[in-house]
Amino acid sequence: MNEQQPARTQGGPGTLYLCGTPIGNLEDVSQRVLRILRSVHTIAAEDTRHTRKLLSAYDIHTPLVSLHEHNEAARTPEVLRILGDGHDVALVSDAGMPGISDPGVYLVRACVAEGIPVVSVPGPSAFLTALAASGLPTERFTFEGFLPRRRKERRERLSQVRDLPHTLIFYEAPHRLRSALDDMREVLGDRWAVLARELTKLHEEYIRGPLSRLIEWCSTHAVRGEFVILVAGASPERVRAEAGDEELHEMLRRLLGDGMSVRDAVRTAAERLGVSKRRAYDVALRIEEEV
Repeated sequence: MNEQQPARTQGGPGTLYLCGTPIGNLEDVSQRVLRILRSVHTIAAEDTRHTRKLLSAYDIHTPLVSLHEHNEAARTPEVLRILGDGHDVALVSDAGMPGISDPGVYLVRACVAEGIPVVSVPGPSAFLTALAASGLPTERFTFEGFLPRRRKERRERLSQVRDLPHTLIFYEAPHRLRSALDDMREVLGDRWAVLARELTKLHEEYIRGPLSRLIEWCSTHAVRGEFVILVAGASPERVRAEAGDEELHEMLRRLLGDGMSVRDAVRTAAERLGVSKRRAYDVALRIEEEV
């Protein structure tokens, strides 16, 4: 099927093409992406050295400029000028789709604001590749990208998705993998999970099991390269329990706010709502931590 090029008025701007690139295996690049990389005026690349390897493999000699997380805001005006002069530009990241846990969002927003056409040219995606082979439910999922580096912020993010009933997907760097898995087990519980590594490469690997088993795996294997972490969603029982905790939380907050001791507030709330004192005590402790 022939590609429909964006309509361009005479003297109008060029088009920004968001080109998906291989996540490991160079054979995964599409013919459409290769054609666009050959035909555009400029390629804006997250790492020009990395992209040059791809271009060299397919004998492409289009000029490159760097556009990464540290210079995207400063580089965007230059790219806008090229587009404004009527030239097409391709944006690529080191692997996968630009803007998905990679640079590109700032430039895309600027193009949209300026009325410059933006065309997404689909390509490989690490998290979709991992999800398809994970064995976890695929009907619904939440992609969280990279978790915060600091433990407190990371645990807060995990708490926000703890009660979602569908598959959770994260990216993680090798030097933070163990700490991220530790926090997941503590915040989410010892759920079934999958580690995916070296996707599309010779040594592609999936490690499946409870989070505790994945933590053990980290202790006995060399951890290299970025990982996709997929975690089962919350069980229906947990979702119902957490919904009940909202009422329990509100009652305990009110009782404690009225000056009642933790012990008396726990006993009162447990009797009124028909829940265990242990559950009420756990919620009371969370309230105390919030103060």
